[in-house]
Amino acid sequence: MNGTLNKVMLIGHLGDEVKMHYFEGGNCIGRFPLATNEIYINKTTNEKITSTEWHNIVVRNKAAEICEKYLSKGDKIYVEGRIKSRQWQGEDGVVKYTTEIQATEFNFLTTKKDSEFVKPQNIASDSKNNDFDPQNSQLPENDLPF
Repeated sequence: MNGTLNKVMLIGHLGDEVKMHYFEGGNCIGRFPLATNEIYINKTTNEKITSTEWHNIVVRNKAAEICEKYLSKGDKIYVEGRIKSRQWQGEDGVVKYTTEIQATEFNFLTTKKDSEFVKPQNIASDSKNNDFDPQNSQLPENDLPF
């Protein structure tokens, strides 16, 4: 295999509402934290331990608008994407670093705003299709969303 692979698949809960930022020309970006948990038993104390990892998720344009419309803090979502690290200089002159997950696909597993599942989103094809209608994109109740 000559190539490389940068792929992430996460299932977790939103830690906050989707924060939107709009640019000139109509493009936008949405960001939200996603929590994933690992639960294990400490063998010496038999104590149940939950370890939470936080991920910074980034969605763009139509996908960001869909996430903002349907997702709320605490909702469960499947996200697929790639890891992207970036750096910038803060107002205080200090160089800051962050690692983000640039979402390429997502699937709402549970939402407070809409109790039904919403069709999985492929962000690459979503930019070509501006006719997304979540009311007509629902999975049957007995179908797995992933």
